[in-house]
Amino acid sequence: MGKVIESLFYSLLIIVFVFGNSSGISAQEKQQPLQWQALQKGLSFLETDAPEKSILNDSKLFLLKAEPQYCRFRLLCASENQRQNRTADCWARDFGMYVVVNAGMFNMANHRTSKGYLKNYSHLNNGRLNGKYNVMMAMNPKQISDTAMIITDMTCRNWESIRLHYNSLCQGMRMIDGNGTPLSWDKRPGQSCSMVIGATDLSGNIYFAFTRSPYTHQQMIGFLIRLIPQIRTTVYLEGGPEASLYIQSKDTVISKYGSYVSKTYANDRNDHFWKIPNVIGIQAR
Repeated sequence: MGKVIESLFYSLLIIVFVFGNSSGISAQEKQQPLQWQALQKGLSFLETDAPEKSILNDSKLFLLKAEPQYCRFRLLCASENQRQNRTADCWARDFGMYVVVNAGMFNMANHRTSKGYLKNYSHLNNGRLNGKYNVMMAMNPKQISDTAMIITDMTCRNWESIRLHYNSLCQGMRMIDGNGTPLSWDKRPGQSCSMVIGATDLSGNIYFAFTRSPYTHQQMIGFLIRLIPQIRTTVYLEGGPEASLYIQSKDTVISKYGSYVSKTYANDRNDHFWKIPNVIGIQAR
């Protein structure tokens, strides 16, 4: 009986997120394909209005899509590189990255250590699995036949099978599970903030979603399900002014940095990237 009730609960959640609070968007508009703009082979982006207005800024959502077969993903850590935190644009410049984004939240006591497991080849930033974090982002496969980067639900795939196949691993908090089911964000249910999120879909594409305008985590889950119907495992990467996404290609530079966090940094005044210790970088393959 318990499993039946749980199944009904998740089904109701999906109905609420996908169909509830449509903010006047018609079924025809929801079915419109996303208009991606190519940056280079394997990388594309779009910026669109969020389905709901935020209390601040432009209420825009920015999405970057990476096709792993055309990309090389790197995990960069201050603890492995002169113990020097850098802004996203500096990480990109210093290591020749086209894209830089947060690799998850970090310990504010030392501003270096990831809150989840984080390992890059032989370098160990945090060797302890966080029992509350159920997403693993894995890069640099040990076999050339494996996908260049995966974002996987640790409740759906055995940890040992991930660890044995990839050299670079970082752990984060789940927002949508491996079956595409939205999760209840009960740690800080009323918190709204700027944020950056990572996700994958049924085809294995990698997405990074950014919003400067503050939304709750539950709102963002609903937005992503609406925008990317085939979305699967989704991970929270960072919020507030530390949330960073930097993109540079031959003729395009895009700088996205956050600001607002309800109660602790409740303003929209931030005008620059903040230094961060751990990032995911993308290069052309």
